[in-house]
Amino acid sequence: MNERRLKVMYILGFVLCTIALVSAATTGDILFAVTFGFVLVYLGIRYWMVSTGRP
Repeated sequence: MNERRLKVMYILGFVLCTIALVSAATTGDILFAVTFGFVLVYLGIRYWMVSTGRP
């Protein structure tokens, strides 16, 4: 998979995870919201690594 596709996949995952986080937070499921928050941080770090050329 090339760098461009990876970036698109990370952005798509970030958007879907943000929607899930907002949904979990509005229904009061704090544990799910925190989990989706951790996933968002991970996706952000991975996107940054792909963007800067780090392995």
